[in-house]
Amino acid sequence: MTDWIRENAWATWLGVAVVLAVVEMLSLDLVLLMFAIGALAAAAAAGLGAPVFVTVPLFAIVSLLLLFLVRPSIVAKLHAGPTLQTGHVNLVGATAVVVEPVDERNGRIQLRGELWSARTTHDLAFDTGTEVLVTQIDGATAVVTSATTASPLSKES
Repeated sequence: MTDWIRENAWATWLGVAVVLAVVEMLSLDLVLLMFAIGALAAAAAAGLGAPVFVTVPLFAIVSLLLLFLVRPSIVAKLHAGPTLQTGHVNLVGATAVVVEPVDERNGRIQLRGELWSARTTHDLAFDTGTEVLVTQIDGATAVVTSATTASPLSKES
C-alpha cells in the first residue's frame, strides 16, 4: 500500500483534495477549501515528478497563503450581500389607503394588506379612501403624509 502511495503521490494528493472539498461542503467555512486547493497544488507538483519533501511544504505554503490572504476577502464578499430591510423599516416610503379618517392623533390605514394605526404631522388630516405615504413608523403607528402633490384636507376642529 505504501509503495502505491509513493508511486502515485499525485493520486493520493488528489484524493486528499476531494475529501477536504467534500467535508468543506458540510462546514461551509471556506477553511477546508483552502486546504483542498493546497492539496491540488501538491497533486500537480507530484504529477510533474516532485518528491515528497517538495509537495508537503508546497501543500502547507499554498494552503496557508490562501487561508490568510484570499479567504478573508472571499468571506467579506459573501457577507456583504445586498442589505435587505426587514420588519417595519421596509414600510417607510410605502403607500397606503385611509380606512378611518387620519389626523394628528389617530386614524387607520391599510398598508400592504394590514390595518395600521396612523397619524399625521403638521396639522394635516386625510379622509377615508385617500392614498397616503408612510414617512415613519413610530411604535405600532404609521406616520403618514400626502401621497400626491395635491393638498390634503385641512384639519377640522
